[in-house]
Amino acid sequence: MSDSKPTVLFVCVHNAGRSQMAAGWLRHLAGDKVEVRSAGSEPAETINPAAVEAMKEVGIDITDQTPTKLTWDAAKESDAIITMGCGDACPVFPGKRYEDWKLEDPAGKGVDAVRPIRDEIKNRIEALLADLLPAS
Repeated sequence: MSDSKPTVLFVCVHNAGRSQMAAGWLRHLAGDKVEVRSAGSEPAETINPAAVEAMKEVGIDITDQTPTKLTWDAAKESDAIITMGCGDACPVFPGKRYEDWKLEDPAGKGVDAVRPIRDEIKNRIEALLADLLPAS
């Protein structure tokens, strides 16, 4: 990690559900202590409305986020890259921290099915934060 605040990139295929919820949680829990990015290998046109609703239920608004295409530079400039089912589309850079989170894809599911995914993401974000920003 660099001496400045760490940069975390969340990547999934459509950048419309899992990666957007993860980015929302990290922004909410870390504030300005971490730079947060998210992208997709094949971004959708809009964020999954069930993901938006599930996050709204816990007081996190992700309606202003837009699915974004994964770029080489975004990956290269990130300290940690968290993948969520993007397969071989994610570039690999030596010296980067990589985690692949096996999470159910919320695409096409209602908010009842998305809530457990949202909650699992929160648990993983809390563990990631404990590692990225150890108590000093």
